[in-house]
Formats: sequence, C-alpha cells, structure tokens
Amino acid sequence: MTTAPSTTTDEAPPPAAPAPSKSSWASLRPLILRLHFYAGVLVAPFLLVAAVTGLLYAGSFQAEKLVYDHELTVPVGEKKLPISEQVAAARKAHPEGTVSAVRPSPEADATTRVMLSGVPGVDEGHALAVFVDPYTAKVRGSLEQYGSTGALPLRTWIDEFHRDLHLGETGRLYSELAASWLWVISAGGLALWFSRRRALRKVRGAKGRRRTLGLHGTVGVWAAIGFFFLSATGLTWSAYAGATIDELRTSLGQATPSVSAAAGGEHAGHGSAAGQAGDAAHGVGLDKVLSAARAEGLGDPVEIVPPADANSAYVVKQVQRGWPTKQDAVAIDPADAEVTDVVRFADHPVLAKLTRWGIDLHTGVLFGLANQIALMLLATCLILLIVWGYRMWWQRGRGSSFGRPIPRGAWQQVPPRILVPLLAGIAVLGYFLPLFGIPLAAFLAVDILLGEIAHRRGRRSYGTPLS
Repeated sequence: MTTAPSTTTDEAPPPAAPAPSKSSWASLRPLILRLHFYAGVLVAPFLLVAAVTGLLYAGSFQAEKLVYDHELTVPVGEKKLPISEQVAAARKAHPEGTVSAVRPSPEADATTRVMLSGVPGVDEGHALAVFVDPYTAKVRGSLEQYGSTGALPLRTWIDEFHRDLHLGETGRLYSELAASWLWVISAGGLALWFSRRRALRKVRGAKGRRRTLGLHGTVGVWAAIGFFFLSATGLTWSAYAGATIDELRTSLGQATPSVSAAAGGEHAGHGSAAGQAGDAAHGVGLDKVLSAARAEGLGDPVEIVPPADANSAYVVKQVQRGWPTKQDAVAIDPADAEVTDVVRFADHPVLAKLTRWGIDLHTGVLFGLANQIALMLLATCLILLIVWGYRMWWQRGRGSSFGRPIPRGAWQQVPPRILVPLLAGIAVLGYFLPLFGIPLAAFLAVDILLGEIAHRRGRRSYGTPLS
C-alpha cells in the first residue's frame, strides 16, 4: 500500500523495555512501523518504475487499436474467402520464414493474421504478423508480434519495459522484487492505519505532515486489495517465485493441461505430403481443419497451429482471454481431419483456471476497457502513495536534516512467544519468495552492523533516532 511512510511522535514511541501489561499489538507496532518505513524507502524506486510502466501498459491496448487501425480493421464485405486463400496471399507477399500460426478474422471488420516464424530481422521469440483482408485477400501490412495476446510493436515495447526494463532475464528481478514487497508494505500500512486513533486519520482540516499522512493512508486503504492482487498475480510468472508456484501447482495436480499434438491412426506420418514446407497446407488443408474445429464447438477467436512435423497434428485453440474465457483446444489429424484430442477449459483444474484469470486480470484483458481503466487507477494511486510517502519522510526531518529514520531496537519489545514464530514464518516466506527474503536479510545485516558501530562509539541509544 505504502512506500515511504513516516510517523508522528505518537506513531514511533522510543523503544523501551516491554512492560508486563503491554499488549501484543503494542509490542509489534514499532517493529511493523520500522519495517514499513525502511521497506518503503528502499523499495519505492522499484515500485515507482513498475507503477509508471504498468500505467503505460494498461493504456497501450487502446493506443494499439488507434496506431495500427489500418492493419487491424477492414471495410465489411459480403463473404469471407476460404482461409487457405488468405494464407496463400500472405505467403505470396511474404515468402520468407514458415507459417507458425493463423488467426482467422474473428469479427466482421477484423483482418486475418498469418504469423511467420524464422523471418530475418524479426527478434527471436517473436513472429511477423501478416494482416490479410478476409474479403479480398489483399495484404494490408505486416508487423512484428509477440506473445499469446498478439501484442504489436507499441504494446510489446511497453510490455517488455514493464517486465524487465529491456534488460532481459536480469531485468526481470526488478519486477519480481516489486511484486514480492508490494503486499508486505501494503499489509504493514493497513495495520498501522487502523491502529491509529480515528481522530488522527482525518484529512479535512489537517495541515502539513498530518494532512500528507491522512491522504497517504486513506488512498492506501482503498487501494490495498488491488495491490494485494497485483502482487500475487505478478509473482505467478516471475523468475523465481513463479517457478516455485508452477512446481507447487504441478505437485498438486493443478497444472494447466495442453492438447496432444501427436497425429493418430494408421495414416500418421503421411498427412504432410500435400503441402510445401512453410505454407501450412498440410494434408487435408486449413479449410477442412477449421471446419472440424468449428464442429467441435470452437468459436472465434481461434488460432490454427500447423503440424510441426510429419507425425504431428494440427492444433486449433481458442484465444479469447476476455470474459467469458474461451480456451478450448483440439488436435486434428492432417490425413483425414479427424479430431484426435480435445481439452476443454471447463475441465481445467481450479488453480489452472484461477491462474489464467488472475494473469488476464493483471494484464488488463479479462474485462477489456473497464479492466484497463481499473489498472490505470491502481497505478496512479501507487504513484501518489510513493510521492506522499517520500514527502512525509522529508517533513519528518528537523531543520536541515532529511527524513529522520525510525529508531532501531523495536524487535526487543516483542515477546519471545510472538517473535520466534514470527521469525520462523518470515524465514519460510523468504525461502519461497527469495526477492523478499534476501533483501530483508541484507537490511537486517546492515542494520545490526550500524547498531554495533554506534555501540562501539558509545553513541548507541534506543531512545534516540540514528540518522
């Protein structure tokens, strides 16, 4: 929720020896305040980058429609041509590479996309999308495309900036660090806000630092649920925590199922004889394959993936990530257009469905424009909270000093019956979320070292803030 909180005098009582009558919360509060403050100060830059780039990404869906309108839309005609003719037109215009997938026009005014892989000049892992008018087979252009949502250059650039700052796998650590700490800071901020006296939460009539704190806390409370969600879903496809989550889902039998692309029957290995390399016209061809998929109930939008080799089947899968989600998939033998395997989204395990919906909600595709607006509001709230947090840090300073820190030694007030289980829980959590555990351990090590240095210099005082 918050990023760089600070506190008034009543929020940060000087650590002292715990009294027998002190409540558990009274003992924990200074420790939570210190963690909330330092985590906010140190993690805020990463969260700020994630919030700004996330704001841009949420708006990129609508921007993409405007920028690439010529490629994405066509005048509505009388009748769409067979998909094989549309692919042939795309191959005539772009004979390079091989056809990796075809997305037939899903709406009356939408173009067909023919995706080509192995095209010179196209980044690895990306495809060249050729846009074809489904009524005339005229090629309206070609653009580099990335990912299962069909992101075009503008959205791809923003997506990669949000995910890894265009630094590759190393850059992904920044976003995982932000996701690992966002929920921790949010939870700490909620606890601190609701523990304050009601009179101190008011914004109206407050001035100076108390007004900043009121704005910071009020907006943070309203946005907290959204932050928890963004943190949890962001971790599902992160580098380290994401791998752990995948392993856990697999061990529980909750992995996302996939359709088998192995061609079956006595004709396996002969289905590709009718097509030339790279043209996707294997065996019975695209038109009969699409008809077979329609007969299995796969409505638009769909993606047709040609056989990878002579022993593979066509795979036709629905690619609607919006609500209601359409993710059914079928495998079709290229020799006779017989369906060899079917996977229904309705039959996916519960965690697989929740993961799918969570990621799509996080990326703004589940509920379309409304989803994207909600994400933009959350990103704006996070940006404001960071600005207000640093402002409170500034306002907490005395004279020319910048942002006095919270006094150390708060952990000494926590009774062992609470402290020991708390440390054990944090250790387990840090194991599964390494970019939470490692920075926390580093902070504690530096804090202990600074405390020891102050002690040796004879300046150690738990009642006096160290700057």
